[in-house]
Amino acid sequence: MKSHQTTQTMKPATAAKKLGVYLEATPAEFQEGVVSRAELNALQADPPQWLRDLRADGPHPRPVVAAKLGVSIAGLGRGGITEPLTTEQIEALKKDMPEWLEKERATQAEVRKEAARIKKKNSERAAETD
Repeated sequence: MKSHQTTQTMKPATAAKKLGVYLEATPAEFQEGVVSRAELNALQADPPQWLRDLRADGPHPRPVVAAKLGVSIAGLGRGGITEPLTTEQIEALKKDMPEWLEKERATQAEVRKEAARIKKKNSERAAETD
């Protein structure tokens, strides 16, 4: 019996998420089609101009906005940020540093510190059992 491999495809929303771009800002042909794994790899390896522009200027999806601001996605919500932001808007927020952003960055720093502490403790415990 001969098996033939089917091309793995994904919805545009999944591809946009993997590319780190806001789907609604992508070209219509991207939004309306399906994306194969090979096409996704090609977009990542050699991004077309529209993809480079979106990555540089936005609008950015919430996970990218959160990362650029150094906060969690939940922290964005607590700060009232529910829409995608452009790079310019993100830079303006960093410059203005509203109270919510300062608080959320501090919270995120504590979360990272605690995660590092737990990781170290677990690795020490694993080393003891070896």
